[in-house]
Amino acid sequence: MKIGIVGLPNVGKSTLFNALTRSTQADAQNYPFCTIDPNVGIVDVPDERLQKLAKLSKSAKIIPAIVEFVDIAGLVKGASKGEGLGNQFLAHIREVDALVQVVREFKDDTVIHVAGKVDPVEDKAIINLELALADLSTVARVLERTRKETKSVAAKEIGNKLAVLELVHKGLEQGKSVRDLDLSKEQQAMIRDLHLLSAKPMLYVLNVDEAHAVRPVSSDTVVICARLEAELTALSDEEAAAYLHELGLEERGLDRLVKASYALLNLITYFTTGETETRAWTITSDTKAPQASGVIHTDFEKGFIKAEVISYVDFIVGGGELGAKEKGKFRIEGKEYIMQDGDVCHFRFNT
Repeated sequence: MKIGIVGLPNVGKSTLFNALTRSTQADAQNYPFCTIDPNVGIVDVPDERLQKLAKLSKSAKIIPAIVEFVDIAGLVKGASKGEGLGNQFLAHIREVDALVQVVREFKDDTVIHVAGKVDPVEDKAIINLELALADLSTVARVLERTRKETKSVAAKEIGNKLAVLELVHKGLEQGKSVRDLDLSKEQQAMIRDLHLLSAKPMLYVLNVDEAHAVRPVSSDTVVICARLEAELTALSDEEAAAYLHELGLEERGLDRLVKASYALLNLITYFTTGETETRAWTITSDTKAPQASGVIHTDFEKGFIKAEVISYVDFIVGGGELGAKEKGKFRIEGKEYIMQDGDVCHFRFNT
């Protein structure tokens, strides 16, 4: 999973990125465009189930699933027309799976806001419009080329694609994001190769003061105090847990962000476990067993025979694989089996 971090300058993108990656690789200074080159970091997906499985299997090592985050320069109003620097780096997030937009709510007179005032609603609107305008430029070029093709090639597929492009172009002209155009799966497939930014799933991170870090929000928003998260990275796990407890927080905002990213992309986790290692594997929720095995190795999918499956709960209750089998919780699943979150699997295949 690859996620792009976007937002206006000085909203806390680089501070959040550094906290996520437990590093200082992203420059986080108090002036616009301090991030010039895009920063890329790998983050483990938090999953308490891994430790429990590994303990029962006496695994030598644990390998969690990972998320790749890409932090680009701040975008500004007019970026799609060349204003600021951020428009130079939109290409770096063309192929990410989703976008995290960091929106500033915290108030700090020592931290410059490019618009001169803190207004989360306005900031979101600016970024979303700039992404839509960048897409409009892309779609306009492809639309012109496709119209020429329809004059020389009487192909039904081209005609269908032209209709979708015209629909998307009209929506973008109105300032709408492609994700909000209610396109069918077939229509989405026709424009997937364009890697449109406003078509990508969007998750918002509301960057707040520490005093406001505990509050309910909508399903598409995660409330985080990026400064607090940066402080937590300097503490031991025990110290961080105690600090969070004092603040009334059950877990780090970063963990909530990664989990929310999974939910946004409709992803689930299955496990393989044994003495050598316990490992988490990421798939979409509608994945069948052969395709899930292919995430481990393409040969598994090509020669798939069956999947030996125990649910996570049954594995834990049974005290491990042997106990789960003795309780009759071991299943043999075939090619049509749809994987479930928490499945513990062994795959059988022909070489």
